[in-house]
Amino acid sequence: MINRFKSFVMQEELSNLNEQDQLKAENDFLKMKLMLERGGYFGGNENTELPPEIENQFLNNIMAFEEQFARHKTIKVFDKIGRPQQFKPVNEIADDDIIEAWKKLRHHMNEYGIDLDVCSPNISARELYRFATEELFEHETDVMDLPGWSTNFIYDEFYPDPVYDNTRVATEDCMKYILCKEPMEWTHHFRHENLRLNEHHPLSIDELKTIINRFKDAYDHFEIAEISADNCSVDKAESIVNGLYSVSTTNDKDCDILRGAWKVVFRFDEELGFWQITDVDIEGIRF
Repeated sequence: MINRFKSFVMQEELSNLNEQDQLKAENDFLKMKLMLERGGYFGGNENTELPPEIENQFLNNIMAFEEQFARHKTIKVFDKIGRPQQFKPVNEIADDDIIEAWKKLRHHMNEYGIDLDVCSPNISARELYRFATEELFEHETDVMDLPGWSTNFIYDEFYPDPVYDNTRVATEDCMKYILCKEPMEWTHHFRHENLRLNEHHPLSIDELKTIINRFKDAYDHFEIAEISADNCSVDKAESIVNGLYSVSTTNDKDCDILRGAWKVVFRFDEELGFWQITDVDIEGIRF
């Protein structure tokens, strides 16, 4: 289709246009093709319009991606990276050599457009090497041969670390969110019913937001001095994160320091497959 467009339309109708105008015409054609065949939508501000050369490359990359995705061919990661034989089994590598071995393995995968990363700091280089050679090599991935394209795997998606994840969520997405001036709106990590906030229970998610935002509105300014996690326990479907906080508040000309211990309780939802906040206790605050 594209070749017929170039050979016919450009020769017959665009022969008198300069190169820039020809590119713009081809871009319009590509966008129309993507809208008709793939349900694409193109909009935006004219003031941020891309140069025709960049837009043309972008649109052709989209076309190539859509065509390859539609074929839905898969390949083992081991085959994708050239079936390397130089990487020893993990149990044959000494502790002093494992970090360098992992670096070489990752570099080799990167050269073939494959990467493996990890979020949790609790995962060692030895475990990443083991996972890559024993599990990821056998994993099927989509065939996507596009310039600059890479397929990125995250270790945590295969083996979540609830201690790391729940500690981070409790501090960053719960406590810091509650103790800042910004209104509470985003509640992805909270269960939407039967919630507890200090003495308030049971609460819907809307009731929880109302109580917290009413507390925020009582002050002109919040300044967080400390939000730290001391411990995270995981017992089957329940996880508890404990910590300390300190925040200074201002209201008109009055200043106050709120501080104390906090606890955030998570429960694992088997149906949804992830942890949700169900209880929040913050010492020293009356909501």
